[in-house]
Amino acid sequence: MSTDHKLTFFRPDLESDMSIPYIKEGVSAGFPSPAADFSENSIDLNKELSKNPLATFYIRVKGNSMINAGIQDKDILVVDRSLEATNNKIAICFIDGEFTVKRIKLDTNGLYLMPENENYKPIKVSEENQFMIWGIVTYIIKSVL
Repeated sequence: MSTDHKLTFFRPDLESDMSIPYIKEGVSAGFPSPAADFSENSIDLNKELSKNPLATFYIRVKGNSMINAGIQDKDILVVDRSLEATNNKIAICFIDGEFTVKRIKLDTNGLYLMPENENYKPIKVSEENQFMIWGIVTYIIKSVL
């Protein structure tokens, strides 16, 4: 079975002392708001995005089967291996020797790995498959350039 994604795995560097400027007051995504004095803090994204640091991985996506879920080629996924896999979660799955990212669908007919792109077909997981839900996607990091 060939899946459409090639995933590259990375561990967060939790010993990093690199922090970047952070404006905790946020920015309006609706109507512009008057400029206010703001204090510039710093943030370490490794620590901010890793709720369970020992179980957190960054994974770079190659492929486009999940574009309608906002996951595109070259995006970086933050994946937590300690979270429970439940219906409708987006997960990193290991099936028949390959990793893929798909939405989990549980119904009376069984377990399906659902793409979010009409050009791809769902994968029905059967007892014949070597299968494991490896982790749950918690964040998507993307370039807007």
